[in-house]
Amino acid sequence: MRILIASMTLIIAFWTDTGVAATTLVTGARIYTMGPQGVIENGTLLIEDGRIRAVGAKVELPAGATVIDAAGKIVTPGLFVPFSALGLVEIPAVDATVDKIQRGGDFSASFDVADAYNRRSAVIGVNRVEGITRALIAPVAGYSDDPRYQSQIFSGLAAVVDLDTDANYLTRRGAAMVVNLGAGGGSLTGGSRAAALQTLTTALDDARDYAKHREDYDRAARRSYSLSRADLEALQPALQGTLPLIVNVDRASDIEILIALAHKYRLRVIIHGGAEAWMVAEQLAAAKIAVIVNPLRNLPASFDALNASKDAAAILAKAGVVIAFSDGDADGQTRNARNITQYAGNAVAHGLPWIAALEAITLTPARLFGVDNQLGSLEKGKAADFVIWSGDPLELTNYPDAVYIDGHAVPMTTRQTLLRDRYLKLDSDRPPAFN
Repeated sequence: MRILIASMTLIIAFWTDTGVAATTLVTGARIYTMGPQGVIENGTLLIEDGRIRAVGAKVELPAGATVIDAAGKIVTPGLFVPFSALGLVEIPAVDATVDKIQRGGDFSASFDVADAYNRRSAVIGVNRVEGITRALIAPVAGYSDDPRYQSQIFSGLAAVVDLDTDANYLTRRGAAMVVNLGAGGGSLTGGSRAAALQTLTTALDDARDYAKHREDYDRAARRSYSLSRADLEALQPALQGTLPLIVNVDRASDIEILIALAHKYRLRVIIHGGAEAWMVAEQLAAAKIAVIVNPLRNLPASFDALNASKDAAAILAKAGVVIAFSDGDADGQTRNARNITQYAGNAVAHGLPWIAALEAITLTPARLFGVDNQLGSLEKGKAADFVIWSGDPLELTNYPDAVYIDGHAVPMTTRQTLLRDRYLKLDSDRPPAFN
């Protein structure tokens, strides 16, 4: 647990009687806009009604605005985690608190976890205070010997959420669909990765045919399809190229097959994991397939990741592949989604330009999931998601002084900080539990 010592001048938020944040001006900071304005020294950020109204070196101070002096500080867009189970898992060992796993055959491609999201999860606050403002929450596969609890190669639909405390958390429902190939997909379809690929192509062919014969579905023709009606409907945006497929896959040979499949069906594909993706970087760049990679992954943890390398992010980016960062685990990041800055920092240590690393945890995820018109950079008209840092956000010992989501200064307290403060107070005759 990091000890959070936030400057009081940076966490004061001014509110009107209606609960709507008043105009706020952040001044004197080095602002990494991640937009056309680039880096602004001694910059000013003007926030009104949860939106960015102006950003620049010279911004007129509106009457009645709350001014936050951020001299010597760094301001960046809010951090965006591109694959997680935030709000879908509280305690992994307690099944009733685990809502991320797709099981059964009735709903696979159409399995939607958005309504299971718990914005009050204690896990969310721990990540929010370290600069995470948005996240993709994604379903995953579960592995069981009982056929009744078997997952499918389609894990279902992911959603983009904000990590604020209010009820308007859903940024985009159905932002992507999760698919399992490689060794993981093979274990879900009889033990062979070839079976996983055939299952996927059959499903795509069925969805194409279904689109042409919807009126026949309620007749005998429906029995010939490999998926339910709900799943066939869910696949239509993927076939139209408007819904990206996040494919969990690591091995270079599997990625080569995936590239050919994406071309054949004209799919938008994002690779999650990609331990050996750097080996086919040129092909991925040509196919415009992005990779969500873990820059710390360099051990042969499986036979699909024998060639994992810490240089992967730099190699991919140099080849022109769009990259973002995750721990690479198909279960996604939950408690430690906040480590995304450490992934970015290590990628820089292994050759990735610093600004490219920051882009990979801010603007790039917003682009991947179609919300970059609202998020990912500090530009006029966009949502006021931003973080005020005490220093370089990619350095391990630096942490936010303040975090804003939609212009709202979020609480810089968590269950961890409350427990810390509780047990540091030893000046009572009663045990801490009674204080």
